[in-house]
Amino acid sequence: MTRDAFKKTIKKIFPPAIIIILLKIASVKNVFYFFPFLGQYFAFKRMNGGADKRFSLNFRNINPRLGEATENSGFDHHYIFHPAWAARILARLKPESHVDIGSTMSFATVVSAFMPVKFYDYRPADFSPLSGLKSDRADLLSLPFADNSVKSLSCMHVVEHVGLGRYGDRLDPEGDLKAIKELKRALAPGGSLLFVVPIGGRPQIQFNAHRIYSYDQIKNYFAEFELKEFSLIRDYAHGGGLALNANKEMSDEQEYGCGCFWFMKK
Repeated sequence: MTRDAFKKTIKKIFPPAIIIILLKIASVKNVFYFFPFLGQYFAFKRMNGGADKRFSLNFRNINPRLGEATENSGFDHHYIFHPAWAARILARLKPESHVDIGSTMSFATVVSAFMPVKFYDYRPADFSPLSGLKSDRADLLSLPFADNSVKSLSCMHVVEHVGLGRYGDRLDPEGDLKAIKELKRALAPGGSLLFVVPIGGRPQIQFNAHRIYSYDQIKNYFAEFELKEFSLIRDYAHGGGLALNANKEMSDEQEYGCGCFWFMKK
């Protein structure tokens, strides 16, 4: 039997739909969703069986999404709340333009609808169809800015990765400190830095994903800056919500929270 003939035989015995189902019910949790899903499928098929049906409905083409019929919409608290926090500060400050270093792309793309944004990343993205947004490559250890030149700057959920090799960068235990030094160098006097990192009561490296800092560490790294605001996205053990104008004691209770620091260069 040729390879092509073998593939055709396998597809007849195990069509893609069956393979999808087997993969979906592999976890114990999804077993409880599988049989209600089948019931829904056949009920919908009967409802969709009229002569004027608009779409084909074939068991081979099913694409199960199990366990999503929840009472509330779930979301990643870190990556929903921290860009929302930062955008609201920029809305208050109304800078003429803003520079972002490697933060979540959705932040730069949305904010650029209201003010010019320059987005820099170790792995640049093509945002050419979007007005008000420019994208370029930058190494956070050697930013392409003159000293004291950037008035509005953000670097959120980035520095904790630097030097861990996760994104193809060189291994460097002090990579994050070098990155912080560059941010401080580039920021203009009176300028604002929106800085976000994982935070908790016990500093640690979860190699090669990220570092988790303490509140005191970040305050010490920016000792010569004024802390205008500290807000905290609590970890799930402590409710997972956004606490505006939080404090060190709240931060120290976290295992893997998200610290949102608004610094101003004196």
